[in-house]
Amino acid sequence: MLTPYGHLTYCSNIHPGEKWDDHFETLKANLPYIKEELSPDQPFGLGLRIANEASVELMKPEKLAAFKNWLTEQDIYVFVINGFPYGGFHNTVVKGDVHTPDWTTQDRLDYTIRLFRILADLLPEGMEGGVSTPPLSYRLWWKSSAQKQDATVSATQNILPLLEELIRIQMETGTILHLDIEPEPDGILDNVADFVNWYRDILLPTASTHLIEKYKYSSDEARETILTHIQLCYDICHAAVAYEEPEQIMASLTELGIRVGRIQISSALKIDFSTNTAIKKKAIQSFNEPVYLHQVVTRNADGSKNHFPDLPEALAGWKENQEEWRIHFHVPLFVSTYGALDSTQNEIVKTLALHKKQPFSTFLEVETYTWGVLPEDMQKPIGESIVRELEWVQKTLNAPSLL
Repeated sequence: MLTPYGHLTYCSNIHPGEKWDDHFETLKANLPYIKEELSPDQPFGLGLRIANEASVELMKPEKLAAFKNWLTEQDIYVFVINGFPYGGFHNTVVKGDVHTPDWTTQDRLDYTIRLFRILADLLPEGMEGGVSTPPLSYRLWWKSSAQKQDATVSATQNILPLLEELIRIQMETGTILHLDIEPEPDGILDNVADFVNWYRDILLPTASTHLIEKYKYSSDEARETILTHIQLCYDICHAAVAYEEPEQIMASLTELGIRVGRIQISSALKIDFSTNTAIKKKAIQSFNEPVYLHQVVTRNADGSKNHFPDLPEALAGWKENQEEWRIHFHVPLFVSTYGALDSTQNEIVKTLALHKKQPFSTFLEVETYTWGVLPEDMQKPIGESIVRELEWVQKTLNAPSLL
């Protein structure tokens, strides 16, 4: 839905269905209620998650036409797609496989091109749109720095045909589409600083040379084309886990002219171990679940940080000098504390205040997807939970700025 600060939506990765017909059924079961609660008299935007299997089905003209007709009937529009998880995301163990296949593979490229072709057909006239995608690869798959560098170069080369596809779509239709790359803990692009360094040192020179040599672009034309079609998916939870500050993030992006394709509004778990240490160590056990990765970054008394690939490793490696933990969990936005534990809700407040002062993206997407694995006393009906999330964002945006 359109707000004074951009189009606000939520991501449908909360709804199960790796096959298109199954996912469509969950959308039909939930979206009318959510729209009626939040936007009864205005169009309601949807951040659509399409799994690989679903994308193949939705490329069929009759399937896409049926979906478009339903969207029109319901006064709902699609403007962003979540292309990060390729396969199963519900009722299965996801963990590091959320990165599979990565950008070193043809499968990831083919899948992402399908998503853009679907989005180009669904997108309302006059709007731009974006597809989010993983941070090139999962760094723990690569055993040495040389292997990781080779994977980074290979992934970057694989993005070039996608860039050509986005250029073609813009030339033929006038529609601007962008790949929104999402840094995540333990990705090759672990944080926004990694993303900026990669963009400056590898993507810009590689893609510029490609466009200049193949299409005879000028240097300025090549740079502007890359900045238009390759953008950042700024996930607030991921930035918080990396202890990155929104002001620093925006300063680094602005310096290079990098754009934010979307702000994913999400919250991480936070633990302050300066008090009630034993109680908090016990409390975090209830969040130790087997489905998703819950990377942990600890801040120690001397200011140093330690990275753990998942919560079990962090629990096993706990030491007295660890003052704070931040845990990748995507907990609900509207809750600031979870018993003895805290969240990084304040990082969302700071980021939205910065955005409100000087908007840096057109799209805002709530991405809380861990409802089903939260402790039982925190679970609510999914439609009600989504409404509460979006209402909290609206209230936060409408509150007096903290800046």
